[in-house]
Amino acid sequence: MAWYLDVLKNYAVFDGRAGREEFWQFTLINIFVTIILYASMNDLWAVYTVAVLIPSIAVSVRRLHDIDRSGWWFLIAIVPVIDVVLLFMMLLEGKPGANQYGFNPKDVIA
Repeated sequence: MAWYLDVLKNYAVFDGRAGREEFWQFTLINIFVTIILYASMNDLWAVYTVAVLIPSIAVSVRRLHDIDRSGWWFLIAIVPVIDVVLLFMMLLEGKPGANQYGFNPKDVIA
């Protein structure tokens, strides 16, 4: 739950890197909340979906930065069949050490 709240605090931060744990915890909690709100038979799910749209894109871009890809790769999600490639990229392990997008989120800063 902490990762979910951290992503919401960094509402529109597109620079830096996000590890697999941060991305997937946010995504899974987001899907769970959306399903619960949709099942409640009111339009609150639509408001929630719009509210978390920018943080969802931001954490996806930061996840792509973690595997040393440009955030523009997120645009392949527009193509229905090719978006499986994006899903596969989100499952990859991040590049060790620092890259052009920042330090590795797994590294502990002492």
